[in-house]
Amino acid sequence: MELIEIVDRKCCAVNFKASSKDEVLKKISEIAVRSSLLEKIDQESLYKQLKDREDQGSTGFGDGIAMPHARIEGMDKFLVFIITSSKGVEFDSLDKKKVKLIFVILGPAEAVQDHLKILATISRTLGSSAGVRNEVMKAQTNTALYEAFIRHSRLSTGGSGKTRKMKLLYVVLYIEDFLYDILEFFIEMGIDGTTIIESSGMGEYISNVPMFAEFIGFMKENKNRSKTLMTLIPEDKMDDIIEGIEDITGDLDKKQGAMIIVTDISYFKGTMKMM
Repeated sequence: MELIEIVDRKCCAVNFKASSKDEVLKKISEIAVRSSLLEKIDQESLYKQLKDREDQGSTGFGDGIAMPHARIEGMDKFLVFIITSSKGVEFDSLDKKKVKLIFVILGPAEAVQDHLKILATISRTLGSSAGVRNEVMKAQTNTALYEAFIRHSRLSTGGSGKTRKMKLLYVVLYIEDFLYDILEFFIEMGIDGTTIIESSGMGEYISNVPMFAEFIGFMKENKNRSKTLMTLIPEDKMDDIIEGIEDITGDLDKKQGAMIIVTDISYFKGTMKMM
């Protein structure tokens, strides 16, 4: 699914103004119900669902960007639109800054995986070039806003349609705090399926060898429990993915607590995608 198929230029809006997060959500609902995709959804119901999602945690992710989203019963297709505000609007963002760029994502309740893909694709597009956000923010009309973002979204995701050569990536983690940051990074990179295996290092077993008995107390501190992540990655993205993991774990040539292994694949069939 490409963004050009689901971003509605008629709902995109520049020079958006609102005095509070609640007002933002109400205006978003007012704009969204103009779409034929929401003909079965009334404005008040949509506002409530957006608000319920925000109550779980702000979608103002920081750096002036918010991605309010909701899974809507009765929707058959996705609706995405973009809003800009030159002065910014309050949105309870994680970094406490006003939001200037808003991506609204509404879609079928059961399409969880597609929701994640869309969030990741938007995030990847915004991070693909330093000029993307500036160009989008400078758009003076709704159509210019739409066209600026769509142009960059197609460049960031490529358009060849050819099957990409894949590698098998293992990430062994002895520090569980890294796990969720790495999974979030995977989603941003378009990796939509990862198997996580509960694993352990040799220390869990070596403490049972008599000559190492004096270390038993140390070995029982769960310092040798680990989690092994296994996933398929595009070969042409391997360096970027490894660099992104090390942004989280630190340089693995200098730090302990994790290991990355990448192997070739002679054959694969099926998928690791979340069901």
